[in-house]
Amino acid sequence: MNSYLQVSDVIDWQHPTILQLAQQVASAYTSPTAKAKACFEWVRDRIQHSSDYKMNPVTWRASDVLKYGTGYCFAKSHLLAALLRAIAIPAGFCYQRLSVYDDGEPYSLHGYNAIYLPEFGWYRVDARGNRSDIDAQFAPPVEKLAYEIRLAGEANFQNIFAEPLPIVLEALQSCSQWDEMRRNLPDVPLESLEKYGLSRCLN
Repeated sequence: MNSYLQVSDVIDWQHPTILQLAQQVASAYTSPTAKAKACFEWVRDRIQHSSDYKMNPVTWRASDVLKYGTGYCFAKSHLLAALLRAIAIPAGFCYQRLSVYDDGEPYSLHGYNAIYLPEFGWYRVDARGNRSDIDAQFAPPVEKLAYEIRLAGEANFQNIFAEPLPIVLEALQSCSQWDEMRRNLPDVPLESLEKYGLSRCLN
């Protein structure tokens, strides 16, 4: 599990503001599951999704997501992982491929987290932020993610990465405005999964 607890340039959980928030959010709870739920709900509800709220700048480093209070799904997953790692809860990164407009091309990766809970094992959560058509929840062992796979070009990937995918970081770091990022969302064609180390779920 050590790789899922590491600090990095992106998941900079040793930053003072992240350490302080992690302790603040988790202090009222004793079990890892309760602490993880509190961190998940904080990021889901308190950090505004860049595209939903048309907010700048485009963030990628966990401490900057917290500083500016906004991020795309990927960035929000970076902050959640940082908060969890700051309280010694292993956290990794998962991805789906989704239709951007729910009707076929273009497609984009969507990022969320997997959390290791002693009671349940790896448990996937999606802190991208709820709205009228999205209701992601933390209710182990049942997973309730933001999106379901509906189209042939969409896919769930079974990988749990210790660090975000390079293609995701490249997209976030190359854009400064939310609408620029919206036009340049990272995608991995289904015929190129092996190149990016992605494995499609069978179900």
